[in-house]
Amino acid sequence: MKAAIFHGPHRPLTLGEVQVADPGPREVLVRTMAAGLCHSDLHFIDGTYALDAPAVLGHEVSGIVEKVGEGVIGLRPGDHVIGCLSVFCGHCGHCTSGRPYSCDHQHETRRGPQEPPRLSQAGAPVGQFYELSAFAELMLVHEHALVKIRSDMPFDRAALIGCAVTTGMGAVINTARVEVGATVAVIGCGGVGLSAVNGAAIAGAGRIIAVDISGAKLDLARDFGATDTVDASGCDPVEAVRDLTRGGVQYSFEALGLKRTSEQAFEMLAPSGIATIIGMVPEGQRLEIDPVSLLYDRRLQGSNMGSNRFRVDMPRYVDFYLSGRLHLDRMISRRLPLAAINEGFDDLRAGRVARSVITFDP
Repeated sequence: MKAAIFHGPHRPLTLGEVQVADPGPREVLVRTMAAGLCHSDLHFIDGTYALDAPAVLGHEVSGIVEKVGEGVIGLRPGDHVIGCLSVFCGHCGHCTSGRPYSCDHQHETRRGPQEPPRLSQAGAPVGQFYELSAFAELMLVHEHALVKIRSDMPFDRAALIGCAVTTGMGAVINTARVEVGATVAVIGCGGVGLSAVNGAAIAGAGRIIAVDISGAKLDLARDFGATDTVDASGCDPVEAVRDLTRGGVQYSFEALGLKRTSEQAFEMLAPSGIATIIGMVPEGQRLEIDPVSLLYDRRLQGSNMGSNRFRVDMPRYVDFYLSGRLHLDRMISRRLPLAAINEGFDDLRAGRVARSVITFDP
């Protein structure tokens, strides 16, 4: 199969032939139909997070089941599916207490060192990114990395649910549990941030303030449910949010993965407010907060893939889209072939797009 291969940080991905194994027990072979370009992939391409090479990146994905291995339950050839990097074992303490996104037995869903690799090239193993590797014509994954969805859901928009929507909307609904009438600020209006804005609107937040340095993205945020916008290129966003809300928001969400904007998310809170950091702050960096603010019951927390239970959440998000409540059509800035993947990441790096999607021929 053809795949975009990662050779190490600060190097372009290259297209090449990669061999994919046949499905083993509890494994599923999926024909990739669409894969989103996400900042999580870019972190590894740009070297802010480490990853052994060679590997096939990509994790925001939808496709069609081609084959299933022995023991697979609930999936069969022809099913439409979304992949999720929150692969779960199903029996550890986290899984059985409602937190499968924190599963600590994910090693059980991978092939062992004595088994042939799922992906290889010229006989040598190729790394599988987040147990998915979506930038390829086929994926071989554990059944617990997939959820079946309705066949009337478009593949390119279904792929966005695999990461951007689940991460952004889930942070609002599952992690922070924003309540009706709450005041919310979202920093960063890419795919994840726009999903957080949309999620806050669906949750019934009374005021939703979108913060970005791009006027085009702020305009887009209004279409997703923002009631107010702050152009951070021309002002102090913390002061602007405090002015708009007369003291700060009850909930803030950082969707860029930057040290300073993560600190700003905490600084713009009202007393008893909660700041949720969604973005991946580069390894080795530390956040600095005023400890006196903690005396006023302000809290800073993370969110792992929107605290998802993806086999429950994702079909619901599909229903939200098909009923007109989840606004995915305008989130896709570009549709690209696999051969243009480096161009797509250049656009993402420069902040020119909300989301680009690689589409594959059926």
